[in-house]
Amino acid sequence: MEQTDNKGYVILICVVLVLVTLVGFEQVRHHKFVSYDDNTYVTENPHVTGGINSKSIGWAFTTSHGSNWHPLTWISHMVDCQLFGVNPGAHHIVNLLFHIANTLLLFWVFKKMTGEIWASGFVAAVFAIHPLHVESVAWIAERKDLLSTFFCILTIAAYIKYVRQPGTKKYLLVVLFFVLALLSKPMVVTLPFVLLLLDYWPLDRFKNIGRLIFEKIPLFVLSGILSFITFIVQQRTGAVSDIANVGFNLRVSNAMVSYIDYIVKMIWPVRLAILYPHPVDRLPLWQPMVCFILLIGITAGVLYLKRRYLTMGWLWYVGTLVPVIGLVQVGNQAMADRYTYLPLIGIFVMATWGAAEVLSKWRYKRILLGVLAAAIIITLTTCTREQVKVWQNSFTLYERALAVTKDNYKIHNNYGVCLGKKGESDEAVMHLSEALRIYPKFSEAHLNIGLAFFMQGKEDEAIKHCGEALSTNPDWPEAYRCLGRAYAKQGKFELAIQNYKEALRIKLDYPNVHFNMGQALVEQSKYNEAIEYFEKVAEAEPNWPGSYYSLGGIYYKLGQIELAIKTTEKAMNLAETAGEKAQAEKFRKQLQLYKTGKSYNKR
Repeated sequence: MEQTDNKGYVILICVVLVLVTLVGFEQVRHHKFVSYDDNTYVTENPHVTGGINSKSIGWAFTTSHGSNWHPLTWISHMVDCQLFGVNPGAHHIVNLLFHIANTLLLFWVFKKMTGEIWASGFVAAVFAIHPLHVESVAWIAERKDLLSTFFCILTIAAYIKYVRQPGTKKYLLVVLFFVLALLSKPMVVTLPFVLLLLDYWPLDRFKNIGRLIFEKIPLFVLSGILSFITFIVQQRTGAVSDIANVGFNLRVSNAMVSYIDYIVKMIWPVRLAILYPHPVDRLPLWQPMVCFILLIGITAGVLYLKRRYLTMGWLWYVGTLVPVIGLVQVGNQAMADRYTYLPLIGIFVMATWGAAEVLSKWRYKRILLGVLAAAIIITLTTCTREQVKVWQNSFTLYERALAVTKDNYKIHNNYGVCLGKKGESDEAVMHLSEALRIYPKFSEAHLNIGLAFFMQGKEDEAIKHCGEALSTNPDWPEAYRCLGRAYAKQGKFELAIQNYKEALRIKLDYPNVHFNMGQALVEQSKYNEAIEYFEKVAEAEPNWPGSYYSLGGIYYKLGQIELAIKTTEKAMNLAETAGEKAQAEKFRKQLQLYKTGKSYNKR
């Protein structure tokens, strides 16, 4: 491929990159939030939905919520909520814009380093529309992938400027962008290693390896600090070794299989899923053995061929996957498509420059390379559009995962919860039961099936499963709340209150439990104590009408008619504002009873 600085071609490539990315991903603007992590990162996170303020920024830098420390990612979600509210389409569009920016930056840095605009453009194009990257773009909770990669590539861009004209200010800019990348997602701790690889090829600076390592010591130190913080956070939040008995040998075996599986999925991107369940003890011995031989063979072949772009690309792929390859098991996945967002750039470089070299002596190489490139881009764009459809909502996402994976207990659990919220409790129980069949100690499924049984009026079954959940996780306020509600339904209010107190001991700021406690105390005619709990709910959730309605009922029982009318009227107004017409009408009828002095109507 000829080296050229033709600005017209550069502009053309940039336009094409933007267009193919839009064609591949434009459907996301119609997509919803999904119940897998989007609730943790946005929809059910009041720190985020409240937008940007000093309190929320302080929370972003001090929280371990989500089992990670990535304050810049939290802040980016807060900015979205500040600008667009909880509007999924707008959040998806921001993700897409970051992906487009990453694509253009990737093209720019490789063009600057190699001088090859067509090869750089093809690498960027495959990066832009590969189906394995759909997960990072179409999943709002994966903003951290996009944001960290954005600052990674900016770090490389700043490093190119530093290499060509060294200086303290330029080096500090490299450090700044790297820090921003680390604050977005800890996976990028391997970036100093990537910079060393770029020194080898294409920057050709490997004459003094000692000096190159020395100049990156501050970056390695930052990586070490962030790695330590992340490990501590994930251990304390229970994210590390989420699956029982994942021994080191099994983790190494799964890592070798995953390295090869990612390459297979890159070549043949079918049967993609949001979660590939960890094999635990079901990994056949032959698989890691074959994959180990393949890895050794590829590494030996790369070294034997002595092509710098092959060495750089292969080590980029292997090295950038190390933090997420499963040697430290976090979560219950064997692998994840989103983990390929940055690493596959190395394989794309190997394939692109390799194809150019293999065909370099062909008479019609330009035509052949152009046709191949166009065919690959069109095929990948078509596949990506199909994969994007999977991410329309939680139901389409989970149904696809269950169709292409086996024994996926986490997805059975999540799908069951969605079905329960939809009112399909029988089917919900079926999927939650399947999750427990696959993994009997799955405490989350025990709690969720307990909630499903509670909604069906099967309190004894609910109590049994909530007890199972607490046997695994004794400090789980949601499980104590479920137990409390089941006992209250059976009229065992002392037991209900006991469990509510346990929930509040663990999680003092829990409005739902305060509300349930108030209800139980009302049933025991302890009205003054109940008032305290309903007032806490009103303070924490000032726009929730239920607490005011309950307070109105208590005040009426105590003979405080004016307060009863005032609080019930507030409940009615809040329900009307929220568009809850049936609830508002119910409150209006109760208000009329209070005004006419009729007897209190129990809910």
